Amino acid sequence: MRLAILGGGGFRVPLVYGALLGDRGEGRVSEVVLHDVDAGRLDAVTRVLAEQADGVPDAPVVRATTDLDDALRGADFVFSAIRVGGLRGRAEDERVALAEGVLGQETVGAGGIAYGLRTVPVAVDIARRVARLAPDAWVINFTNPAGLVTEAMSRYLGDRVIGICDSPVGLGRRVARALGADPREAFVDYVGLNHLGWVRGLRIAGRDELPRLLADSDRLGSFEEGRLFGPEWLRSLGAIPNEYLHYYYFNRETVRAYQEAESTRGAFLRDQQSRFYTDALRPGGSALRAWEDTRAEREATYMAENRESAGAGERKEEDLSGGYEQVALALMRAIARDERTTLILNVRNRSTLAALDADAVIEVPCLVGADGAHPLATDPLPAHATGLVCSVKAVEREVLAAAGSGSRATAVKAFALHPLVDSVNVARRLVDGYTAAHPELAYLK
Repeated sequence: MRLAILGGGGFRVPLVYGALLGDRGEGRVSEVVLHDVDAGRLDAVTRVLAEQADGVPDAPVVRATTDLDDALRGADFVFSAIRVGGLRGRAEDERVALAEGVLGQETVGAGGIAYGLRTVPVAVDIARRVARLAPDAWVINFTNPAGLVTEAMSRYLGDRVIGICDSPVGLGRRVARALGADPREAFVDYVGLNHLGWVRGLRIAGRDELPRLLADSDRLGSFEEGRLFGPEWLRSLGAIPNEYLHYYYFNRETVRAYQEAESTRGAFLRDQQSRFYTDALRPGGSALRAWEDTRAEREATYMAENRESAGAGERKEEDLSGGYEQVALALMRAIARDERTTLILNVRNRSTLAALDADAVIEVPCLVGADGAHPLATDPLPAHATGLVCSVKAVEREVLAAAGSGSRATAVKAFALHPLVDSVNVARRLVDGYTAAHPELAYLK
């Protein structure tokens, strides 16, 4: 079975390959084709993967190419993890937004909109090529903003594109452990959009144990989200929000922390990964060791400004993120081998949430098998969550419209309608700033 990885020179590709190395049995991936527009990054990551495979019997063969059509032909699965504009683009997204006093995070607020406007045209081109060159392939999208990009691709690929994210996986795991439960035996009632969802229940042996957690301040303070949001606010919500909702619930504090930080997250990662790609290509050195050291620092500093603004302290080892590679592997196995399982995924709504139309991509538990991913029935969201979901989905639709039409006025509307952008004039200046910073946005007229 052949897996094509788009964005194959990306930093997290070794996580996916490491998961494949541990997979055994029939129907496993035997060939990995890495595609990237940057040949140097491909070379660096290929070296890491070669070290990972050293001594592993029947390790998937790795091939690298800068030709997208070559990568797609013959693929059974396509894993998309591209970053249009690179980390330089992310750093610019943050800089332009913070100069206007609003959030520039890569998937939330102004930064997420700018990233979406750069990415959607490229993702649509990929979807069209997949439909033409590999019509039977399944596309697993990890490209951010994951829900928005998955919805853009679904217009050409239907249900054969499925979005994944590691945030709900990590959150469910932490909630289960806080309750003293085995995460593998818990069903996580999680509903929302990508980076905008809530754990509303955690069922173990058919019993919802979340009320027990919400009543126990010590247990709530034992994991990342409990420290980030605080027990009092979690009890008010009656749910555990995805960590990205901190940008909404504590926006003013977070923006201030980002403005006061020595560097933005994007600038930090840009500089950090630049060093990695240089070190990985250094003769006589270990590319794998360079990657492992860089990854450890990356994980430990994740959402540092949010934790600082909340007084949550340093990340605990057990709270470290990760797991999207396991979600990707479980998804591929479920489809290729019909190993039916339940996973939290980004899929078309159908009739799951009555407040949204059938084609809106949402993030919910899905039953997965050879025929793809199907969202499970769920109870309606409370009014406050429904309002936020509908508001952000409306913004996503304006981003898709702007990317499709090239309309600057529609792009301004997308920014202005976002809950974290507080003025139409700010929205106009944001569009001016982003089009000046990103040549990829020259299509907006």
